[in-house]
Amino acid sequence: MQALLLVWQGFWTQGLNKLGWIEGKNIIIEYRFAEQKNERLPELAADLVRLKVDVIVAASQAAASAKKATTTIPIVMTNAVDPVGAGLVTSLARPGGNVTGLSALSPELNSKRLEILKDAVPKLARVGLLRPSAAPLQLKEIRPAAVALKLKLEEIDTQPDAKGLENAFQTAKHKQVGAIITISSSRLFAARKRIVEIAGNYRLPAIYYQKEFVDEGGLMGGLR
Repeated sequence: MQALLLVWQGFWTQGLNKLGWIEGKNIIIEYRFAEQKNERLPELAADLVRLKVDVIVAASQAAASAKKATTTIPIVMTNAVDPVGAGLVTSLARPGGNVTGLSALSPELNSKRLEILKDAVPKLARVGLLRPSAAPLQLKEIRPAAVALKLKLEEIDTQPDAKGLENAFQTAKHKQVGAIITISSSRLFAARKRIVEIAGNYRLPAIYYQKEFVDEGGLMGGLR
């Protein structure tokens, strides 16, 4: 998990540097990590509010905790799957309140990816879904889509480290899936190179949620 945090921290600082913001020189960044313990999010959000930071940047669940902690400090959500459904914003066109940011729009697209996967793989009957967390909003869309396409969806809990990924694909093999689909997840994105490699080792066709997986050699991806 620590390695994943370092990867995303690197992306974050690189982006700021390109815009002329240098940490420790003209900007101070207060990092807070829940380390997969979501029950800590309210405490961490409250801590940032006490520090009177100028802006809070957070992923969807962390953004929800931040919103509960303050109505005045601007909050920038990152890659939120369903910000309207999660109560973060009133609408995508007019967010309202103190929250703005990016939406992944993944739930509907996951269903489309599943359809494309079936078209691409002849006689596909069973699909393995890699998910590092519950992802209820995405599953709400993809489960009925699988039923409509007459596909058996095997949901595979996936820890995106070396051992966890290998175990996930072993599970997929044991369940005799014919292809793999991944949910939208920053943790899977950070492990994309290894995921693509293992999928190739197991000779499992896969469709991913971002084109960067294809850049690493993945079969299909994108639709964002």
